[in-house]
Amino acid sequence: MVTLTGTRIYVLAVIEHASRRIHILGATSHPTAAWVAQAARNLAMDLEDAGRTARYVIRDRDGKFPALFDAILADVGVKTVLSGVQTPRMNSIMER
Repeated sequence: MVTLTGTRIYVLAVIEHASRRIHILGATSHPTAAWVAQAARNLAMDLEDAGRTARYVIRDRDGKFPALFDAILADVGVKTVLSGVQTPRMNSIMER
């Protein structure tokens, strides 16, 4: 997303496919691996607090997703599935 002043903002969000409910985990102008890992921790805690479970997370192959991101989600039973290379329809709901 680009603001009116021209600043690029990166938004980390997840969507529940069954209900199409969107959860915005955070927004920053300078995403780092540490920021993404903390967002994964927050997501794991939110799932536990709400008594909800997730089985899979589909994510792209961006270098900002460290191995720690996958490990944090694996600890709560969420399997990470990487989107295919040059397959824009695999993650099309979030791309909109």
